Amino acid sequence: MFLTYRYVSAAVILLIIGGCYPLVKKEVKEPARALQRVRHFWPEFQDDMDKDSLDMAIERSLEYLNRLEDNKVFTYGPDKFTVEHIRDSLRTFLLITRQNSNIKKFNRELRKRFFLYKAAGRRGSKKVLFTGYFEPIINGNLEPDSIHLYPIYKRPDDLLRIDLGLFRPRFHGEYITARVDGQRLIPYYTRRDIAEGRVLEGQGLEIAWLKDPLDIAILQIQGSGIIRLPNGEKIRVGYSASNGHPYKSIGGYMIDKGYIESDNLSLQTIRSYLDDHPDIKEEILNYNPSYVFFRFLDNGPLGNIGVPLTPGRSLALDNVLFPKGALVYIRCQKPIMAKDGDIAEWTPFSRFLLNQDTGGAIKGAGRADIFWGSDPYAELAAGHLKDKGELYFLVKKPDS
Repeated sequence: MFLTYRYVSAAVILLIIGGCYPLVKKEVKEPARALQRVRHFWPEFQDDMDKDSLDMAIERSLEYLNRLEDNKVFTYGPDKFTVEHIRDSLRTFLLITRQNSNIKKFNRELRKRFFLYKAAGRRGSKKVLFTGYFEPIINGNLEPDSIHLYPIYKRPDDLLRIDLGLFRPRFHGEYITARVDGQRLIPYYTRRDIAEGRVLEGQGLEIAWLKDPLDIAILQIQGSGIIRLPNGEKIRVGYSASNGHPYKSIGGYMIDKGYIESDNLSLQTIRSYLDDHPDIKEEILNYNPSYVFFRFLDNGPLGNIGVPLTPGRSLALDNVLFPKGALVYIRCQKPIMAKDGDIAEWTPFSRFLLNQDTGGAIKGAGRADIFWGSDPYAELAAGHLKDKGELYFLVKKPDS
C-alpha cells in the first residue's frame, strides 16, 4: 500500500493482514489486456472530494512524469502513449476541471476530449477489489528503555537485491534478495531470525524502538509511518528494503487456527486478540517470514513513483499492468464514521485519483488500494474497506 516500497507495497492494506480474499488463479497478467477501451456507457463522473487535493495529486504525478524522457511509452491496454502526451493529458484535465463547474458540462468535455479505459477486473466478476492503507502514528523512542523494547532496523549492508535479468534475459524484471554465506548465496534472514533470534543485534542498525511487535508488523505492512517520541516530536520512517521472503497472511493464519471468525476480521480485532493472548503473539507474527527495513523520511509518505502520497487521492495498483502516475476514476463504497469512532454506515462514492504506488499483494487487474492518510478515519477505512467496484483510466485523445 506507499511509499518507496517498490515491490512489496509500502503500506498495504488490511487485506494483506486479513488475507480473507484468496488469490484468484489465472488473473490478467498482460498490460495489453488489463485495460479495455470504453466506447459506450460511460459513467457519470462525479467527485466527492475537494478540488485542491485533486490538484495536488495531479501536480505530484506531473513531478514524476517531468523526470522522464519525453519519448518513454506507457501502455493503456491496447494503446500506447508517450510521457509527453500523458503530461499534456493531466494538464488538460486540470484545465477542464477549473473551467467547468457545471457537472454536465464537465462530463461532456471529458467525453469529447478523452479516451476512457476500464480495468478488466478479477476474472469471473470483472470487478476490482478495493482495499485501503494508511500511515500509522505509533509511539516510540530513538533509544531503548523499559517500555520501548522492540527495534526497527535500517537496511543491513549484507542484504543483496539481485537482478536475475542480468544473468538470463528471460528473467528480466525479476529479483531475489539474498546474503552471502561463505561461498554460497542463500535467502536472507526471516522475521523469526531477526525478531526472535536477534541475528542483527549489535550491528548498529536500530533506528527506533517501539512498544509492541505488532506495531512493527503494522508499520511494515503499511510501508511507512510516523513515530511519536516521548517529548511529542514526530519523525517519519519509510520503506528501505525487505528481506525478500513472500508475505504470508497472519489474518488468514488466525482464521485457520480458529482465533478469529472470517466475518469479524479487521486490524482492530487482530490487535484486540493479540493483546488478550500475548503468549501466542510471536507465534502468529512469525507465521509471516517477510521483514521490512526502514529509513528516515523528510516528507511523505512516498509512493513508488517517488512523490508524496495525497490522502484519498493516491492509489496503489499493479505497476506491471497499469501506467504509473496515471489519472484514474473509481466507484465503490466507503465507511461513514460515527461519533464513537465506529462505522455508522457504508455509502457509495466516486472520485478521481492518481496511480502513485504499488504493493506486494496488489497484483492483477482486479486489485486496488486506496491511501487514506494518517488520521482516525484513515485507520478505520484502511482497516475495513473490502469492496468490489469499478476502476477507469483517462487519457486525452491525441487529436483533442
